[in-house]
Amino acid sequence: MALTPSHTILILPGWHNPGPEHWQTRWELSHGYQRVQQHDWDRPLRGDWLIQLEESVLASAKPVVLVAHSLACIQVAAWAAHSRNTDRIHAALLVAPSDVESAPLREQLPGWSPIERQALPFSSRMVASRNDPFCSFERAISLARDWACPLTDAGNAGHLNAQANLGDWPFGHGLLLALMSPKQALPDTQAADRMTLSS
Repeated sequence: MALTPSHTILILPGWHNPGPEHWQTRWELSHGYQRVQQHDWDRPLRGDWLIQLEESVLASAKPVVLVAHSLACIQVAAWAAHSRNTDRIHAALLVAPSDVESAPLREQLPGWSPIERQALPFSSRMVASRNDPFCSFERAISLARDWACPLTDAGNAGHLNAQANLGDWPFGHGLLLALMSPKQALPDTQAADRMTLSS
């Protein structure tokens, strides 16, 4: 059963779609959040992914909260830059954005660069790791600044995926709940090492 009946929580996975050990999948199963499905997870087409997000947002009768990981962070920025329905979004949690402008990813993910850089028109928070192989911490800082998105430093947590052994990632879920309820204090962002602990 969903913990937040007043909102629709949309899980936006990244490239290849995460498996059962990924925190996004765990949240979906534990809390009843809704995964936005894509037609092709292995060859992601930017336009198709944006349409799927648009349709999922329009299908919700409640305010929407986005939970994006990796490529989906870039998806959110691109969607927000072009959609006329951004007022339906209450907040967005953006975790471990992929730098699709870097040479390796630009070749593997054609059509996803350049990254939209305008400020997001809704409340947001980014979580980024200092040793993410898909985005340098400096690039994450730059994206967060352009998107007007406060940044939480995850320390050395890789790509913040299943390989990071985050388990249910209660720290991240605390950030999500704080975004949804501004009166709730954010978790202790100074203790970044806590974020890498399994539940």
